[in-house]
Amino acid sequence: MGEGAGTEAEIKAGSAPEPAKTNAQAAMLANRLRKRRRHLDKWARRTGAGLYRLYDRDIPEIPLVLDWYGDAVSGALYKRPYEKEGAAELLWLSAMKGAVSAALGIPPDRIVLKERRRQRGNAQYGPADGRNFFRDVQEGDLVFRVNLSDYLDTGLFPDRRLLRAKIREDAGGKRVLNLFSYTCSFSVCAAAGGAVSVDSVDLSRAYLDWGMLNFELNGFKGREIDPRDLGAFARTSLPPFRFIRGDALRFLPEAERAALRWDIIILDPPTFSNSKKMRGFLDIRRDYRELVRGCLGLLAPGGKLFVSVNARSFKLDRDAFPGMEITDLTEKLRDEDFREKRVPVCWSLVKP
Repeated sequence: MGEGAGTEAEIKAGSAPEPAKTNAQAAMLANRLRKRRRHLDKWARRTGAGLYRLYDRDIPEIPLVLDWYGDAVSGALYKRPYEKEGAAELLWLSAMKGAVSAALGIPPDRIVLKERRRQRGNAQYGPADGRNFFRDVQEGDLVFRVNLSDYLDTGLFPDRRLLRAKIREDAGGKRVLNLFSYTCSFSVCAAAGGAVSVDSVDLSRAYLDWGMLNFELNGFKGREIDPRDLGAFARTSLPPFRFIRGDALRFLPEAERAALRWDIIILDPPTFSNSKKMRGFLDIRRDYRELVRGCLGLLAPGGKLFVSVNARSFKLDRDAFPGMEITDLTEKLRDEDFREKRVPVCWSLVKP
């Protein structure tokens, strides 16, 4: 820790000199990371988790989230209750990166730290530093391409690991629709579980291309189709794995008019999106009832809708969906690296 670092009590009270306070926090972070990695490495080897949450604001004075990718770390700094001046923040982040490097035995250039702030109004996250720092991550017998540097999110969410496993478990012989499919990790799991067809819908060309790559990495082939093709041709004439570029808010009524049906639908939308390509903008707290009702209209009898929402204080209004068998899956889908941490809420709705 070094001379004059100050006690933990002084650090919390804010009385220690700033460099000493930073050094002490770096030492605390390094110690926490060593303990967490010793514990989680054993679990990860046993379960095949190639990506896991290593640190999630465990120490209040160090508001970082860090994910471990086997030989690299991608993480983010969350908004503080107080603001640091820009130069001071950079020095602090440099010290924390040094602590991560020392604790995990990896060089600093394998550590990517971004800044995550709560989005308001028309704010929207965009590309980060553009380094093209890719890794292929194993999850059991599957593999997913991640990008640790170029966007705030890397392409694979560790807190949805058990939901991916659940979808794979349920998908055998089913027709699956994945809305807001992002990089298509749920779709890959459905294909691996033996789904007879998987349709992945996303507005982003880049994410659909990424999703097609994830399919190829796991030995599956598919192709992009126009949304109108689903209704224009017999389903048997289409490839089993389809990628559809489109606004999910528009896709739902179009699919309903075409009398299309699926046995499993996955609804895992962003909390907020104001893409210029969308019809208006998406605010999940405002729009989820419309989205869920649209999905339920596309479910075959006995079909299942998975609703996953990563928004604080979000609750599903059960009374808004009468006749549905609704199950809260949130705690069942909490894995070892998210014990006592906030995770996305998740429900299944089964259509009679």
